[in-house]
Amino acid sequence: MNYTKALQNPIFKKIAQASKELGLESYVIGGFVRDFMLQRDFKKDIDIVAIGSGIDLALKVSELLSNKPKVQVFKNYGTAMLRYKEIDIEFVGARKESYSEDSRNPIVENGTLEDDQNRRDFTINALAFSLNESNYGGLVDPFEGLKDLENKIIKTPLNPDITYSDDPLRMMRAIRFATQLNFKIEEQSLEAISKNASRLKIISGERIVDELNKILETDKPSVGFLLLYKTGLLDIILPELTALNNVEEIEGHTHKNNFYHTLEVVDNICPNTADVWLRWAALLHDIGKAPTKKFNKKQGWTFHGHEFLGGKMVKKIFTRLHMPLNNKMKFVAKMVILSSRPIVLSEDIVTDSAVRRLVFDAGEDIEDLMTLCEADITTKNPAKFKKYHNNFDIVRRKIIEVEERDHVRNFQPPISGEEIMELFNLKPSREIGVLKEAVKEAILEGEIPNEYQAAYDFVVKRAEKLGLTKVNK
Repeated sequence: MNYTKALQNPIFKKIAQASKELGLESYVIGGFVRDFMLQRDFKKDIDIVAIGSGIDLALKVSELLSNKPKVQVFKNYGTAMLRYKEIDIEFVGARKESYSEDSRNPIVENGTLEDDQNRRDFTINALAFSLNESNYGGLVDPFEGLKDLENKIIKTPLNPDITYSDDPLRMMRAIRFATQLNFKIEEQSLEAISKNASRLKIISGERIVDELNKILETDKPSVGFLLLYKTGLLDIILPELTALNNVEEIEGHTHKNNFYHTLEVVDNICPNTADVWLRWAALLHDIGKAPTKKFNKKQGWTFHGHEFLGGKMVKKIFTRLHMPLNNKMKFVAKMVILSSRPIVLSEDIVTDSAVRRLVFDAGEDIEDLMTLCEADITTKNPAKFKKYHNNFDIVRRKIIEVEERDHVRNFQPPISGEEIMELFNLKPSREIGVLKEAVKEAILEGEIPNEYQAAYDFVVKRAEKLGLTKVNK
């Protein structure tokens, strides 16, 4: 069957022309072909394999294009890239690869199209469309990748043991594709992942996190995390998470399985946010529960302080996996630390001061925090489920009401430290901090409104108790 309809973009004709002029064969391979067959949105990048020099082909294509786009050449890898109308096109010469035990960087030699397809990770990514005059648009499918696409199977072209041992990142990619595409990993391949799990240790944290993020960005990340767990990969990547899969019973008292609960929370949050960092917060919101778990006869199982400890664990995890230690990490840690606060509020009578404190602590992230906490409702009891959601509606209304009146979301003290110094003729000192803190507490407790005059009068009175006298001007 011919697939010229897949090659409507004018760039393919230019590549075909350049190949002909250089006297070499070229093919579109990998994700573009797979996604066309699946009728998915096309990726913003296209892989071209040349039987010969990929770099020469890229330079020739640029020469034939009217705007002569810049060609980035990566000599060490024998690849080149150019950008055409927002599409990144990568050119590589067909090659065969061999690996050493302690590295995922292969020894590369020139090869045939067959060699190049052999080195691909999965049969569904080894499909290629010909760009050659004799069979333009023809499908080259040596491993029945098309059949695997139809049967929704993730399978390696060669022995999965060798494929995964050579490049262990492929184990993460198998699970990521299974999650993204809702495919099954072939049995032999799944066994090979479990068998080679420890090989993942040679992969950098950045590469692992890139795949984890793609799993978290899917509609149902629990599918991927359960596969990571069952194959032993999750134990290597996030042992803090697998530690939650440990339910104990003492004197008839048990507690819920916090690992499966966590995966449910992640799935729950997905329809309400595409923000991968908020999804990370859902994934890590209970990690402090394993190290804080205690049993006492009066209360049963407790997890006191798990949110605070969990927040500290976030930084350790981000550091270990070479994740960003900037505002993204701070946001995830903050969400973990505050994750129980709205739940506690929704169970009690909601006081204005409690809501003010919540909004003050969460600041601009209050909406994200509420989204996380609503996802945290995983009870299977319909009456409880309804009650919690109704209570959250009350908390949300209260937040709007309190915020409109008291403006504490991005709290700035109505009276500044400089003004307090001037009022009482003070140099920088402990008293200024004490007075500023007292004003903040009075506003959060609702003793005074968040207004200048009320804060001024309050400071003057409170200063008298500290033995400070206002300077008359």
